[in-house]
Parts: sequence; structure tokens; C-alpha cells
Amino acid sequence: MMEDLIHHITFNQDDPNLRCIVLYGEGKVFSAGHNLKELTHKDGSDYHHQVFSTCSRLMLGILQCPVPVIAVVQGLAAAAGCQLVATCDIAVCSDTSTFSTPGANFGIFCSTPGVAVGRAVPRKVAAHMLFTGIPLTAEEAIGAGLVSKVVPEESMGLEFESLSGGHIFQIYVNPSPVFPTDEEVAKIVQAITCKSRAIVAMGKKFFYQQLEADIKTAYRLGEEVMVNNIGLADGQEGIRSFIEKRKANWSHGFEKAH
Repeated sequence: MMEDLIHHITFNQDDPNLRCIVLYGEGKVFSAGHNLKELTHKDGSDYHHQVFSTCSRLMLGILQCPVPVIAVVQGLAAAAGCQLVATCDIAVCSDTSTFSTPGANFGIFCSTPGVAVGRAVPRKVAAHMLFTGIPLTAEEAIGAGLVSKVVPEESMGLEFESLSGGHIFQIYVNPSPVFPTDEEVAKIVQAITCKSRAIVAMGKKFFYQQLEADIKTAYRLGEEVMVNNIGLADGQEGIRSFIEKRKANWSHGFEKAH
């Protein structure tokens, strides 16, 4: 499953028509994380290293993907499933969803899920989740910043063509994009697809880069990114469209302004 997700997140990601990726889970479980039956002593430490290395590649692949990745959660997101939600750029969940890192209950502390969760929510919230295993409700998750939006469960529905018959969608704009039927998810997807792909990619890359820097370095790097952004053809097109009160005609590329 993780290899499939990695493939579909990285597949064709340099296509200028690809604007965002949506991950979703149906039913009562979004993702329960690793299968503990596959982590027994008989499998050996080399296999265990492979499992967690693959998981790390998936999470880093999401962060390094040039387009936003959106998690749509219905039900439980636990352990590595909670890690997946915390890693995605945007997360929308139903009001009945829950989020937990219960590994310590089973003798396997959620150390790698804690990497993502600890960067998504305040430290004391992360510590409570990791040390107790008690789930967060959807209301608690949005209060802590783990998710972006909470919507009524009965209003959630994704009725557009998936990849590999599964739980991932790549949203293209050529031909015309096919939007999900859920109102909140559709609104997010439409808001992303109407922007310059190059500008969003540049912004996403710097956003995660600056989170790991001290504030002085972050501002210094940010100044350079802003200047480079303004120097792009799409940067100047955006400024002109604002001044002229018209819709921007994006190139979606990184060409310099002339």
C-alpha cells in the first residue's frame, strides 16, 4: 500500500497540468497504520528497517511533491495513518473522525508518527497523544491544528475517478478538471487549481524549508524567494491582472519576466 501511494504521488508530478492530489479513505477507518502482524520478531530487523524506511519515503514524498496533497478523512486515523494526515498539506475530516497514536498500548511507541504529529500540533497535545494513546475527536483535532476543516459526515462524498481503483486522485486541469462532490473538498481543490502551479510549487517548497530554520534565516531566505517570485513571468502577470482587474492568464512555468 505504501509503495502504491509513493508511486501515485510521484507519478507524473512534473506535468504542468497536475495541480493537486487528494488522498481519502472510505468507511470507518481512514488508515490504521502499519499491520502489526507484519512486525513480529520472526521477520527480522532488516525487514523492519525496510518498512519504516518506506514509510519515511512516503512522508517525505508528500512534502517534496510540487503540488498540494490533501487528506480527506472519514473515521479513524491511527499511528502511521495519523502521521499521514499530519504530513499532508491540507486535511479535511468528518465530524465523527478520530486521530490517535496508540502504539505504546501495544508495546511499539509511535516514534515516527510523532515526527509528523509533533510538527503539526502543539508539543503538549502531541505528548498527550503519544504517551496516552487517547484519540483526539475531530473538534479537538481542528483546535490543535491537526486538520484544516471539519464537515458533517453525511455531507462527505468523493465521486470522481480514482487511480488504481483505490484511494488517491490526481487533479489535472487539461482536460477540464473533475472535482469531488464534497463541497468543502471541492472548494479547496478549485482554489488551488485556479492559481499558478509554479507559484504554488515555489511557495510550498519554501514553506517547509523555513519551518526548519531559525527566524532570522527564515526571513533572509524568504526575502530572496519573494524577489525571485516577483521576477517570474507569472509573478508579473499576477500583478498586472490585479491592477487591470481581470483574471490572470498563467503560464504555470518558471520562466523569468521580460
